[in-house]
Amino acid sequence: MHSPARHVNFPLATRHFLQYCPYEHMSAQSKIEWTDATWNPMRGCTKVSPGCVHCYAETFAERFRGVPGHPFEFGFDLRLVPEKLGDPIRWSKPKKIFVNSMSDLFHEDVPDGYIEKVCRVMMAANWHTYQVLTKRADRMAELLRGKLRKAAKAAHIWWGVSVENRKHGLPRIAKLRGAKPALAFLSIEPLLEDLGKFDLRGIQWVIVGGESSPGARSMETEWVRNIRDQCRKADVAFFFKQWGGTRKKQTGRSLDGKTYDAYPDFAAVEALDARQRLLLLREVEAEYKIGSVL
Repeated sequence: MHSPARHVNFPLATRHFLQYCPYEHMSAQSKIEWTDATWNPMRGCTKVSPGCVHCYAETFAERFRGVPGHPFEFGFDLRLVPEKLGDPIRWSKPKKIFVNSMSDLFHEDVPDGYIEKVCRVMMAANWHTYQVLTKRADRMAELLRGKLRKAAKAAHIWWGVSVENRKHGLPRIAKLRGAKPALAFLSIEPLLEDLGKFDLRGIQWVIVGGESSPGARSMETEWVRNIRDQCRKADVAFFFKQWGGTRKKQTGRSLDGKTYDAYPDFAAVEALDARQRLLLLREVEAEYKIGSVL
C-alpha cells in the first residue's frame, strides 16, 4: 500500500495509524490457497470436534507461549484483540480475507457485542470479500437470523462451516442453510471419512482438503471424488486445497490430473480513497476506544 502522505497531507500520527499494523506481515498476505489475507481480531480457541485434534493454529500459537510482546505470548488462550479491528480498512487493495484463521468468531466466550463490531467493520470495508468459517454453527445461525441479519445478507461476506465427518460436520450444513446467508460455503478439511451423499442446497462453494501435520490422518481419493461429483451435479464451485500428509508440498493438490480452483461469482468493489478510509479508522478508534498505533 502506498503511503497516503503522498496524496493527502495528513498529520504524522494519522499517517502512521493509516499505514501501520503490528505484525502486518502475518495477516496482509496468506499462504492459504483459497484466500489472500487473514484477519484475526481475536486469537485462540478450544477444541469442539475430531477436526480439531491436530489444530494447525494451536500448534503454531503454542510455540510462542511466554515470548514477551509476541502476538501469541499467551499461546492459544482465547483473547480479544481490538487493536486489529481496523486492519481491513488499512488495506486499500481489495482482498479475499479469511476472518479468524487463528480463532473462531463464534466461540462461546466471545461476547455478542464484539462479534457485532467485527461485522460492522466488514460491512464498512466492503471492497474486500470476507470468508468467515466456524465449527460453532448453532451460534452462528442464531446470530445471522438475529443481530447479524444485515451482515448475513451482504454479498461480500461469505459464511461457512467446517465439515470433517458425518457425525459432527454434516449437521452444521443444515444449520448454515437454515440461516440463509447471501453466500454459504463449506470447508471440508480435514476430510476424515467418506461423507456419502449430502444436501448441497443453498451452498455456493465447497473447499476440500486433507490434514497436513505430524500424525496427519489419511484421506482417500474416492472421498474427494464423491464431493467433487456432487458439486458438479449441484452446480457448486469446487476448490481442492490439498492432499495433505506430513509433506503436503510433495502430495500436491491435483485431483485426477487437474487442479480445482473454482470460486463463487463476486462483484469487484472499488476501495475508498485514503481520506475516506482515514475517517472510517477514526470511527473505529472512537467507538472501540483504541489508541492510535504510532
